[in-house]
Amino acid sequence: MIIDERSSRHESVLSAARHIMNAARTAPKGKGIDVIEIATITGEDIEKLSKEMIEISELTGMKFLLRDADNILKAEALILIGTKEQKQGLNCAYCGFSTCAEKPEQTPCAINSIDVGIAIGSACSKAADLRIDTRVMFSAGWAAERLGLLGECHQIIALPLSVSSKNPFFDRKPKQEVNS
Repeated sequence: MIIDERSSRHESVLSAARHIMNAARTAPKGKGIDVIEIATITGEDIEKLSKEMIEISELTGMKFLLRDADNILKAEALILIGTKEQKQGLNCAYCGFSTCAEKPEQTPCAINSIDVGIAIGSACSKAADLRIDTRVMFSAGWAAERLGLLGECHQIIALPLSVSSKNPFFDRKPKQEVNS
């Protein structure tokens, strides 16, 4: 039997995505409280995400969203990592307010934000171990949050995944207009 790498690529990326999500899940959490949500999307869901990024670009005028919207279409899968909002009760003032009680509801708990960052670092490290191409994308995470792809999560960051001869998420040129 001959197994051609190209024909098994999608399956390989999905397998790697599971390992990458495990790495994000097991990353340390502030106070040991896990408020992180992680999911992998593929196919039509990536296309919906790309369309939402184009819409955000049209609303905001931010052209980098057009480039990234085109870019994620080259991904075999895309991992989303976000956090549910939960004050950690440390009164650390990392959010800019002296106490958790003073923090306005719309201001994220900094510990939750740090947890997302640590999970992203762990996920990217695992992707590198598995030789899976990726890039940390705020833009796709923003669109995922608007679409509610992780429920009530906030501060979502996306990691598109690819296996190809060259990482499609780097050395990118800015897009000037929306693709038809």
